[in-house]
Amino acid sequence: MCNEYQLVLPFDDVIEEFNRTGSRLVFPGGMPNFGPMAGIRIGDRAPIITLGPDGPQLVTTPWSWRSRNGPPVFNFRSDGRSFEGSERCLVPADGLFEFTAAEPGQKRKTKWRFTLENERLFWIAGIVKNGAFALLTTEPGPDIQPYHDRQIVLLRPEEGAAWLRLDRPERDLLRPLPKGSLAVEKMFPLAA
Repeated sequence: MCNEYQLVLPFDDVIEEFNRTGSRLVFPGGMPNFGPMAGIRIGDRAPIITLGPDGPQLVTTPWSWRSRNGPPVFNFRSDGRSFEGSERCLVPADGLFEFTAAEPGQKRKTKWRFTLENERLFWIAGIVKNGAFALLTTEPGPDIQPYHDRQIVLLRPEEGAAWLRLDRPERDLLRPLPKGSLAVEKMFPLAA
């Protein structure tokens, strides 16, 4: 399951992409100051967009909260659930990673990067709890299925505001993308 993603685009591009939805982002804690993040992992602080009292807001929070039993909750199953009463968030990303078994002669797992075809950015649907966020998951789509039996919920740039406000039925948003939506690239091991 996804335990790493990236956001290497300049953050001005993320702000601009969100503002194209017709809503303008506000920054309750001031404009965040961070550079490209080639690997965002569980426990890292990362930018997310939530609905605040003054509209869509960008905040920086940790990825994962502690479960009752102690392990971190970083992915959260969306199947059969409603998130109407939840604090929903958008996680900006331009790549996500999945890992498969190590290739012969390798000790580390094979690392794959997925990007959204013909887009520089996508949103990951998430929820916020206890001051941290988790990524929502769903059944794997045809592009992810060869690599994993679950996938995070990816939203196209124009779908982000609909998730925050639930302007569309959840079943239309919390689903895998159709075949050919994602490009995949092997990151490790690299070909010699």
